[in-house]
Amino acid sequence: MRPCLAKGWHLTLLFFLLTGASEGQGNDPPEVVTKYGPVRGKVANVSGTDQPVNVFLGIPFAKPPVGALRFSPPQPPEPWSHVRESTTHPPMCLQNVETEQILLESITNTKENVSVRMSEDCLYLNVFAPAPLDDKAKLPVMVWIHGGGMVTGGASMFDGSALAAYEKVVVVIIQYRLGIFGFYSTGDEHSRGNWGLLDQVAALRWIQENIAFFGGDPGSVTLFGESAGGGCISAHILSPASKGLFHKAISQSGVALFSLFFNAHPERYARSVAEAAGCPASSSSEMVRCLRGKTEKELLEAHSKAYSTFSYSVLDGVFFPKSPEALLEEKNFENVPYIIGINNHESGWRIPIALKVPGYVEGMDMETANRVLSGWEQFTGVAPDDVHLLAEGYLKNASDPRQIRDQLLELLGDVSFLVPAIRTARAHRDAGCPVYFYEFQHPPSTLAGLRPDFVKADHGDDVGFVFGKPFLADEGTEEEKRLSKTVMKYWANFARNGNPNGVGLVEWPPYDENEQYLEIDVKQKVGKKLKEEYVNFWTKTLPEKLAESQRTHAEF
Repeated sequence: MRPCLAKGWHLTLLFFLLTGASEGQGNDPPEVVTKYGPVRGKVANVSGTDQPVNVFLGIPFAKPPVGALRFSPPQPPEPWSHVRESTTHPPMCLQNVETEQILLESITNTKENVSVRMSEDCLYLNVFAPAPLDDKAKLPVMVWIHGGGMVTGGASMFDGSALAAYEKVVVVIIQYRLGIFGFYSTGDEHSRGNWGLLDQVAALRWIQENIAFFGGDPGSVTLFGESAGGGCISAHILSPASKGLFHKAISQSGVALFSLFFNAHPERYARSVAEAAGCPASSSSEMVRCLRGKTEKELLEAHSKAYSTFSYSVLDGVFFPKSPEALLEEKNFENVPYIIGINNHESGWRIPIALKVPGYVEGMDMETANRVLSGWEQFTGVAPDDVHLLAEGYLKNASDPRQIRDQLLELLGDVSFLVPAIRTARAHRDAGCPVYFYEFQHPPSTLAGLRPDFVKADHGDDVGFVFGKPFLADEGTEEEKRLSKTVMKYWANFARNGNPNGVGLVEWPPYDENEQYLEIDVKQKVGKKLKEEYVNFWTKTLPEKLAESQRTHAEF
């Protein structure tokens, strides 16, 4: 009997290797053989649907970026022969623990409590695929890039099982190096920077090589992300390094034109963080050599001390051969269908709390507002001597302290999110790309009581609806469950067809010269020329007045 058993095992193994996927029998966990080795996942069920989902957590897509690979491009992972257990979340990339815990509690869509575990060895991804596994299924693939200002966040904050189950798509959630580990640049060959963005490119390459084993179609990959993640999506469209690795894109509340996303001169941060770490700042090579020898804790502390000079992406000649602004202006980028959108109160709660805006709750007087505006040059591009121009555009009709606060927050949301999004949408439209624009307007009922009543749809409020949080955490109203289904349907339709429209949905017109957009709330409707007056202020009126002010100063 033994030879027969051995023969049967070899045949089974051969079938397993040829198909790349094994659903298992009964309650057996799903297994997949990737290009680098076999992985074993688990099965998840989602409320409201009988579609189970195969979940694979913590699959490495690159070598650990440690030692000599710190401040270096990601390298392909080492192959493994044993079956790798992929049932627990990977450690997050190194970041401030306190900030991450706040993010986990306010934005996460997971139903389980995920502890904050961190490591420099963090280049992993999670896969959520409808069961049963079928490597011939060719399902649309949706790749999520998390936000967090390039300094916080992780894959464990997001559960892709509801989106995968309800819409029959394969969801992949990736991690990338953050803060000093992901974006340290000396501006030369010693540490070019953009390591976190190159990590994302490495993950996209892994997806091209392996996602078919999970039932995904490598020829139908949609990138989607929020905040800094949305900015990364925008950047991948512009970058030659990402060419051919994806086919559609969705930027939620963030694009690469955001004022802090790109820094043409990262040398200041490079020197500041080196000095904070006790390293000589006499040359690039010495700074990099010394920083590579520091512990994780020492680098996190140095980054914290030098954070005010932190650079996101930089001109590295690899990911960004030119600035995002220049690449967008040249219209030399991937012609892919693109959804871009914002929330209607981007600076309603999380951002002003993080910035410690005075008078946030009770309101403020005009003097306080002008003082705050003087400190926001990094966001507005307006020097303190010219902040009266901002006041003329936003505060001229405000007298009540709460009105002044509301208009100040509106200004910050407009300059950081609305205007960069509109400019990006117009540029892609003018280049002949299919573009769809939206404004998300629904504040989650689960946050009522946790924040002031005046807050509408704040930064990040859309994420839970995109991921089907009402069906994962068993919370939210019936209206919100319908809204979440609607948003998932729009997003998945777009991933399937490059067009979000479908049966039973309010028609979402493309963003053309009429600049129509979709207002997304418990009921959807079409709007036109979103906040046209304020868009004109930032794109026409203010630049003209600043130019006039500079001429006047030059004369004196």
